Amino acid sequence: MAYQITCINKEDRYNPYERITHFGFLTSQGTVRVTQQQLIDYIQQGYEFVVSKSGKTAKLILAKSPFNHLYVKTEADGNEPNNLLNLMECYH
Repeated sequence: MAYQITCINKEDRYNPYERITHFGFLTSQGTVRVTQQQLIDYIQQGYEFVVSKSGKTAKLILAKSPFNHLYVKTEADGNEPNNLLNLMECYH
C-alpha cells in the first residue's frame, strides 16, 4: 500500500535539496505531518509514498545530493512542473 502525499512545507532556500522540510500524507487516522528525515526513514523501512497530480501518479524515491545527503524526490514521470514541489502547504 502506498501512502498519498497531500501537502508539503518548504523553506525559501536556494538549495533545492533542502527546500522541503515537512510532508503530509493520508492514513486511516487522518493526515500525518513528518519531517523530511522521518519520511526518508519510512522509505528506507520499505514504506511507499506517491504524489498524484492531474491524474498522474509518481512514486517518491530517495536520491543523494552532490553533498552526499539523502533527500526525497519523485521518480521521473515527464510531468512538469514538479508535482511534489507544487503541492499545497501543510497547515497543521
